[in-house]
Amino acid sequence: MNLYDLFVKPYEDYTTLQIMLESAGTFFGILSVYFSIKKNIWVYPTGIISTLIYVYILFNFGLLGDCMINIYYTAMSVYGWILWAKNSEDNVHVEVSWATKKEWIFASILFAVSLLLVTFIYYYKPYIDNHFSMTGANLGLYHLDWANWLDVFTTSIFLVGMWFMAKQRIENWIFWIIGDFICMPMMIFKGLGITSVQYLVFTIMAIIGFVKWKKSYKEKRKIKS
Repeated sequence: MNLYDLFVKPYEDYTTLQIMLESAGTFFGILSVYFSIKKNIWVYPTGIISTLIYVYILFNFGLLGDCMINIYYTAMSVYGWILWAKNSEDNVHVEVSWATKKEWIFASILFAVSLLLVTFIYYYKPYIDNHFSMTGANLGLYHLDWANWLDVFTTSIFLVGMWFMAKQRIENWIFWIIGDFICMPMMIFKGLGITSVQYLVFTIMAIIGFVKWKKSYKEKRKIKS
């Protein structure tokens, strides 16, 4: 399979609107990560635009886990926006730190609950795809392919990453790096070439964000000491 088959051919059957929506979602998603690296509160309004676009796209492509995570992103973006605004001296930038042991315990519980919840949603996927009718729908996990199972796992990873980011914790970047890297082949498999490139950019930006947030925290510690 060549690059044309991976990134161009899937779009031959797409409408202009679908291509424009995916491009717009990708643009605002990258812009949101850029603002996150800068510890700038604009990470949230730009992120909300991107997540709402992807709720529509991912639902149509059957990635229910990612669709759900984007609904969660939208809600968490509002929560994070409020939290960052309260913790910002200039209403734009925030200070960051490492997570506490208590926060790690909560994050572990959040990850486990997410795994169960998304698996439960996929169990009822035939019912959902059948316009919420049980007529002719066979419930179960038999219909899942490897991309769906990855979706279950990455959804849980992103849930924790988003929560850590709202808390201004440096560890959030670790979860973004892992999840973004895994999502690249999954999106190619689903025919979302533009989005797979987005996740490649996200992975690189997340590594940069991790380095910059660590450096910022060390500099803050030096000033205080």
